[in-house]
Amino acid sequence: MICKHEQETSDRTRPYDFECVGLLVVKLTSFTFEQFYDVDGIVILAEFVLLPFAMGIINTYFWKDYDVSGSASWGYGFISFIIALFGSAFFMGEGYICLIIVSPLIFLFMMSGIWAGRAIFRQGNNKLNVSVAGAIVAFMAINVAFAGPSEKVVSDRIVIQASPDQVWKYIVSFPAIEEKPSYWMFRIGLPAPVQSVAEGEFVGANRQCVFNGGIVFDEKIVELVPGRKLTFDIVKQPEDPEIMGHLELRRGQFVLEDNGDGTTTLIGNSWYDLKVRPSAYFDWWTQDIIRAVHIRVMEHIKALAENDN
Repeated sequence: MICKHEQETSDRTRPYDFECVGLLVVKLTSFTFEQFYDVDGIVILAEFVLLPFAMGIINTYFWKDYDVSGSASWGYGFISFIIALFGSAFFMGEGYICLIIVSPLIFLFMMSGIWAGRAIFRQGNNKLNVSVAGAIVAFMAINVAFAGPSEKVVSDRIVIQASPDQVWKYIVSFPAIEEKPSYWMFRIGLPAPVQSVAEGEFVGANRQCVFNGGIVFDEKIVELVPGRKLTFDIVKQPEDPEIMGHLELRRGQFVLEDNGDGTTTLIGNSWYDLKVRPSAYFDWWTQDIIRAVHIRVMEHIKALAENDN
């Protein structure tokens, strides 16, 4: 009887091994980054794929003795999803903007875990399937092998009904933007650009891009061709905005192309290092946000230059 009791206890505590494995993946990847990439602030695959998937399986493991229906399991899964979001906010310090971004990913993999768990335990297994353990090991390997930092660029362009000389007057610095932002994430609290100031028009000059809420990006001009091109490195970015812990903006650039008909094509480029995985998912959000910053600034420059005509 004692041996049987010990076996039952072992089986019932085994699901928590998934949580331990998930935490191990988080720590292992963080260690890898610190040792080989010298990068902090990585949000990794395990936090938004492995752990939610494991939570879904763990839930179904404990529901199997209570005859929980399929529809009820989805409802309970949604409650677990909400708990996971609050846990991310409390234990990981994620703000509400970041939670909005990651919530579809957490929900998808948690529900996938519930689906997988129902399939596994419907077969009468009292133990977690070996194939699931194999999948977790695969996640660990993928997480470490492909989670390195990656530098990318976002580029946008608009046509301005003004000459390059007229447009250039508002490239190095521009007065405050008074219009309310139209981009939905700016409207719910993501800082939006409002002004740019510089100590002068020369290479080496300090420049600042100011966002609402007193958020400031410190920049240094590294290339300046009057009427044609401005390139600046971002030497210091704020720590306050929640999304900045997962994204490092490295360089910005404005390029002016004379169209030969009295108009100018203004091109805005931004180079960035995305510190979160899976990159295919988060890069979509990142590019959308950077494009919103580009368009807000470039539309303001367009309005200023065209009003000079």
